[in-house]
Amino acid sequence: MPTDPDTGYDPSLGRKFVFVTGGVMSGLGKGITAASTGRLLANAGFDVTAVKVDPYLNVDAGTMNPYEHGEVYVLKDGGEVDLDLGNYERFLGTDMTFDHNVTTGKTYQHVIERERAGDYLGKTVQIIPHVTDDIKRRIREAAEGSDVCLIEIGGTVGDIESMPFLEALRQFAHEEDDEDILFTHVTLVPYSKNGEQKTKPTQHSVKELRSIGLQPDILVGRSEDRLEPETKEKIALFCDVPTDAVFSNPDVEDIYHVPLMVEDEGLDEHVMERLGLADEALPKAERSTEWRELVTRDREEEIDVALVGKYALEDAYMSIHEALKHAGIHTQTEVNVLWVDADETSAEHEERLAEADAVVVPGGFGSRGTDGKIEAVRYARENDVPFLGLCLGFQMAVVEHARNVLGLQDAHSAEIDPDTPHPVIDLLPDQYETEDMGGTMRLGAHETDIQPDTLAARVYDADSCTERHRHRYEVNPEYIDELEADGLTFSGRADNRMEILERPDHPFFFGTQAHPEFRSRPDRASPPFVALVEAALGSTDTTERNADVRL
Repeated sequence: MPTDPDTGYDPSLGRKFVFVTGGVMSGLGKGITAASTGRLLANAGFDVTAVKVDPYLNVDAGTMNPYEHGEVYVLKDGGEVDLDLGNYERFLGTDMTFDHNVTTGKTYQHVIERERAGDYLGKTVQIIPHVTDDIKRRIREAAEGSDVCLIEIGGTVGDIESMPFLEALRQFAHEEDDEDILFTHVTLVPYSKNGEQKTKPTQHSVKELRSIGLQPDILVGRSEDRLEPETKEKIALFCDVPTDAVFSNPDVEDIYHVPLMVEDEGLDEHVMERLGLADEALPKAERSTEWRELVTRDREEEIDVALVGKYALEDAYMSIHEALKHAGIHTQTEVNVLWVDADETSAEHEERLAEADAVVVPGGFGSRGTDGKIEAVRYARENDVPFLGLCLGFQMAVVEHARNVLGLQDAHSAEIDPDTPHPVIDLLPDQYETEDMGGTMRLGAHETDIQPDTLAARVYDADSCTERHRHRYEVNPEYIDELEADGLTFSGRADNRMEILERPDHPFFFGTQAHPEFRSRPDRASPPFVALVEAALGSTDTTERNADVRL
């Protein structure tokens, strides 16, 4: 390992490193493959952490369009990161930090700041060694205190943006003992029209990887079905890996079944053997089976939940989908999500809302779709349908109450309508002087005090809760007394900030300024989502309601 003080390396950081790359196309499931491997290693008794490398020039994911990159996931420390970090938290059961997300922008920014500060005086600052050294330092520091660190390299091998990271990996391999580092490559194994599994895309992908100086130790084939024995043998022959180092990762109905699939393939045992961890692992009889028991639990009930959003892409609301799934696991309920496009008029989405046993209005930014969200809130309020509003959904519930209950015509959020005569939602006081958009919102975990004898107190079974936030606007304090005078209660507060709202005159009407979906796990379902599903289970017969809905 380098000893040059410029690198800042600490040789004691980290033990075992598993690098996961992908070829042929993006979106293959590298993150789920890595997270599943980590889940199995954790079951075997090891402390596992993960790093996601994103080669884009953005410093973080905070300013990225959900259509382009999926949801922006918020960490406990306020880091705005790629949605794969959410999968790592859910699969590994640990809280990641902003240091577990490495981007080109973050790395280059740090190197340039050091250059401006004079740290490289007399030297020409270059990709090698300065950028690659910084990448390696970040990985090693993120791995500190863990037995195994999984590092997923975003994008596809061959992308120009990934080159500095792949070069850093090549150097990493020279600096670590062979048994401390492992390269896993995930590729697509498509079918031809005659039903044959084709290995040529994998061969070309591995050829590209080897041209950079990296030889994969393990190959994982993503396909509709398990790889045929002859397919594995062909991949092994042409890609220069043992046949027993080629694994299947076929399509499954639920991503939480992927650990079970790759466990059946023996991927975890091979990884532990290759890293010299087999003798340290718990005996199979003593390994945790909680994950398998959770994700295979029978579903005794079934409900439909309307998700009223404006991004017609499931990845844009991934954590909400997963939180509903976790609540379903907890209550043994099959939760079906009905997509309702908030851009459509109330007449067009009337049928979808009428079919639903519950309504969720999620967060978002910008004016598009807000009218549809307000109408969805009104529908849920007037028809006694269980309702959960998240962040912007919470704010639109305030706006809907101000307009339709209090009669404050044209009440709105100042974010959506700066000229509204009744800005019941307004800019946070500490945001007035903010100029930069990235990383400047109210972010991360914040504590909320809960009033006793309220729905919120029953939902959380506590007098306070800590949830993650991502917003610039909040309830305008000048309107709080007026808003609470007729059927709305702010039952959760953080000093003078309104955090949770509810309606005592409604079977279940719950809004939160926070994003509780980000803390939800398969074995620790989010309380508001569990409460929503339980409320929906009490009103699953929508026949009578559908006959007289008010839209």
